[in-house]
Amino acid sequence: MRRIIVAVLALGVLAGGGYGLWQFQQKAQEKSGPGASAARGGPPGGFAVPVEAEPVRIGRVAEEVLAVGSIRSNESVLLRPEVMGRIATISFGEGTRVMAGETLVQLDDSIPRAELAQAEANLALAQANASRAQELFTRGAGSGAVRDQATATLRTGVASVELARARLEKYRLAAPFDGIAGLRRVSPGEFVNVGQEIVNVESIDPIKVDFRVPEGVLASLRVGQQLSVRVDAFPDRSFSGEIYAIDPAADAAGRSIAIRARLPNPDGMLRPGLFARVVLTVREEPRAVLVPEAAVVPFGGRILVMKVVDGKSTPQPVTLGLRRDGMVQITEGLAEGDVVITAGQMKAQPGAAVAVVPPAAQPGAPPRPAGG
Repeated sequence: MRRIIVAVLALGVLAGGGYGLWQFQQKAQEKSGPGASAARGGPPGGFAVPVEAEPVRIGRVAEEVLAVGSIRSNESVLLRPEVMGRIATISFGEGTRVMAGETLVQLDDSIPRAELAQAEANLALAQANASRAQELFTRGAGSGAVRDQATATLRTGVASVELARARLEKYRLAAPFDGIAGLRRVSPGEFVNVGQEIVNVESIDPIKVDFRVPEGVLASLRVGQQLSVRVDAFPDRSFSGEIYAIDPAADAAGRSIAIRARLPNPDGMLRPGLFARVVLTVREEPRAVLVPEAAVVPFGGRILVMKVVDGKSTPQPVTLGLRRDGMVQITEGLAEGDVVITAGQMKAQPGAAVAVVPPAAQPGAPPRPAGG
């Protein structure tokens, strides 16, 4: 028991002596002035603190919003007949390109053609009667009432011909725009009713993508904004496009904004209905000053980095911007050519001499001189 007490007393004496020696060193530094430590340049004997450092990088950084959406056709229509009839001919190939105005499906139009011929014959007779009545009226041999009646009959004949031609046109289903014909739902000889589905036509170059973003980014949205799209069908490829329409009304349920963008699709790889992953760039800096996140040190409510200037560490307050892949943008405080410490900042006091070592250097490897 006596040995334990003696050991405890000895440790207390050593601790007290160490604390007194520390107080003596602190008073000696205060007497030598605040610049003495900086003049010595760090640890005694001119020892340079080994640190890792690298110059700032200049590169592109962007603020991006991720969203999901759906690919849709630039134009899409499902052809349906406006009249009943039997399909006479189908003159398109499924999955092939069609031109605007090209006849795709022709219904049996024998009856409306006969009606048109009858109307044209009546019109020819009405024209002859109107011409004869006008001539007699000019000579004074005919009355004005007969002339007016012949003129009205002529106008009725013209309207009857136009009506017969319009009815005849309903028996022809044509492509409303350039596109690709889909898979037909009918066969030649089939009797179809009004509104029955015949075939869809899709225009897919360019193609559209619909998606939604949170209402918080509304202030950053604008027509012409660039975006990139990925689809599961082509996981290794990205498709570029731009916004061309923003819905003026926000969704009250989801508090989101609907956006529609247009993408070039000359090879037809994108198809309507595909699931899309959208990356929307809301802000971009093409030449931003970037440093590794490890170089940034919070201190006393400020953000600092340690620069290497003339072989010594120098604290530099900075303002942070966007982040990208382990790098952070410095909007104020650094410029191209500056060298910042990325590891060992806590050992390098302000004004201390530093020696930059490679990141993979071994403990016994000689350090290389610090850059200015």
